[in-house]
Amino acid sequence: MTRSQCAMPVSPGAPPEAARPGLSASDLALVEALQRDPRAPWTRIAAAVGTDATTAARRWERLQAAGLAWLTAYSTPPTTTVGYVDLACRPDALSALTRELCGWPSVFSVERTTSRFALFLGLAARDLDALDALVTGRIGTLPGVREVRFAVATRVYREGSGWLVDALAPEQRAVLDDTAVQARLVVPRPWNDRDLRALVESLGEDGRRSYAVLARDCGMSESAVRRTLARMLRNHELDFRCDLAHVPAGWPVIAGYRLDARAPELDRAGAAIAQLPETRLAAAVVGEGNLVVSAWLRVPADCTAYETRLVEAAPGARVLDRAITLRMPKRMGRLLSPHGLGGPHQAIIPAR
Repeated sequence: MTRSQCAMPVSPGAPPEAARPGLSASDLALVEALQRDPRAPWTRIAAAVGTDATTAARRWERLQAAGLAWLTAYSTPPTTTVGYVDLACRPDALSALTRELCGWPSVFSVERTTSRFALFLGLAARDLDALDALVTGRIGTLPGVREVRFAVATRVYREGSGWLVDALAPEQRAVLDDTAVQARLVVPRPWNDRDLRALVESLGEDGRRSYAVLARDCGMSESAVRRTLARMLRNHELDFRCDLAHVPAGWPVIAGYRLDARAPELDRAGAAIAQLPETRLAAAVVGEGNLVVSAWLRVPADCTAYETRLVEAAPGARVLDRAITLRMPKRMGRLLSPHGLGGPHQAIIPAR
C-alpha cells in the first residue's frame, strides 16, 4: 500500500539531496502530498507543494514515466486474506522461482533476501482455504523448493500506504485534508468481486485515473463509478498507495524481522513499532513468531540502530529472524527493475 519532497525536513536516515539521484526535494514533497491525499485535485496538491496545478501534474507524469514513483490501489482485509511466506530453495532454482512467482497475480510482492529462506512473498487469497491451496498445493510443489514457512496476517498496524517520506512542512500538510486517514478508521466489509474487480484492477494500474477513464475501463457510467468508489473508500474496502523507487529515493536497504511478543503485549508492540518512521510493514501474524516487520533504511549499518529501537518499542519481544532484502523484483503488483524503478503493473487477483 509513497514519497515526496521540498527543501524541508526529510525522514530520519534519508541521505542529503546530492545523494538522491533522480528525485529532488520538490519531487519528494509532491509524493508526500499524494501519499496523504492520493486523489486530491491538482489544485490542492499544487497549493501544498507551492506550485501551480499544471506544473504539479506535469512533474508527476515525469516521475511516473521514469519509474521513480507511482500510485496504485488494492482491496483490503477482510475482502482479502493476506499471507506471508518464506521460501527456502536450491540455489540453482532461485532465479527460475523468482521469475515464476513474479508472474502470479496472487503473489503481490517478491523479495530475495539474505535469510536461509531466500524468498519472502506476500500473498493474497479469498479465504484461508484458498490461501492453504496456494501455499501447499502450488508454491510448495514448485521445482527446487526445499522448505516453506507460512504465516497468516491477523492485523496490519502499518503497511506501505501508511508510510510517509516526511518531506512537507506542517503548514504544507495543513493544506491537504485528512479524508484518506479518516477512511482507514472505518471497518470494511466483504464485497462481491463480480462488479468491483474491474474498478480495482484499473485503479491498481494508475490510482489517479479519471472517473471518465474508469467508467470506460469498467463498462460503468461515470456517476456509478463515483458512487462506487466513494462507498469503497468510506467502508475502507480499497486502499490507495503512492509508492516510489526506494534506491534512487535514498532508502536502498530493506530490512526484515520476525519477532515473538507476549500475547497480552502484541497490539501495543505492533502499534509502537508502526510509529517508528522507518517502518514500512508491521503486521500481527499467526505462524512462527507473531510479528512481521519491514523497514526502509539508508545503509546496512543502520540495521543495528533500527533493531535496537525495535526492541525498545516492544519490550520483552524476541527477534527470531532478521534479513536484508538483496532485491525486490515485485512490490504490490508492480514489477521493479534491479534498482527498484517501477515497471509494468500486474493486477492483484486473490487466489480462489
